[in-house]
Amino acid sequence: MQKIRTVIVDDELLARRGIRAQLQEERDFEVISECRNGLEAVAAIQKEAPDLVFLDVQMPELDGFEVLEVLEPEQRPVVIFVTAYDRYALRAFEVHALDYLLKPFDPERFSKALQRARAQIERKDIRDLNTRLQNLLDDLKSGPRYAERIVIKAGGRIVFLSVAEIDWLEAADNYVKLHAGRESHLMRETLSNFEKRLDPVQFIRVHRSAIVNVQRIKELHPLFRGEYEIVLTNGTRVSSGRSYRDKLQQLFEQSS
Repeated sequence: MQKIRTVIVDDELLARRGIRAQLQEERDFEVISECRNGLEAVAAIQKEAPDLVFLDVQMPELDGFEVLEVLEPEQRPVVIFVTAYDRYALRAFEVHALDYLLKPFDPERFSKALQRARAQIERKDIRDLNTRLQNLLDDLKSGPRYAERIVIKAGGRIVFLSVAEIDWLEAADNYVKLHAGRESHLMRETLSNFEKRLDPVQFIRVHRSAIVNVQRIKELHPLFRGEYEIVLTNGTRVSSGRSYRDKLQQLFEQSS
């Protein structure tokens, strides 16, 4: 029996272990590599040329879509997207007949995804698959640009947080800390990558380690050398950096 050579890509160890454990029940699948981020995924796919990849969509450094964009069309394998992504992306998967597993997924749904993957691999119609993957990427680029809801995985649960609820965000090593009301949430992603998902009309970067929701700004207090102290509606005080003074000065002028 020829094995289906498989790569698992997910930034969460437990998620990778869960997929591997379910694949161990399938005699025709062989896991040849596990990757923790998009950069590792690109390297593994280019080196190993797998038949199938379980590809997490939300990852630091390179997300799942960026992994596909980096790869040459002939390097792209059959893909099962693993995601807790927003509704728009899920509709795009369905429109282009690409399979996905919505976290958390059950064994029955996992089994159906494997059946579809087997059928695609047996057909060996890579040109058709590449067309659908490229159409997906083009579709996502032309669709809604900024996130409206954030999916947070923490402590064995999934939290759905509306972006409008976020007061401010701060960098915490390799994580982003989201402050929303009395709660705060950690996400494993850089602040710069997270900033790309936010509407710049609604959120502004005020420091290399801080982004604030414009609607939550109550007061701006000019300090020295173009710096500001920003007071939010909940009383939180955030200091700005000098290199971001132009944005705050523009906001100050618009409000005056």
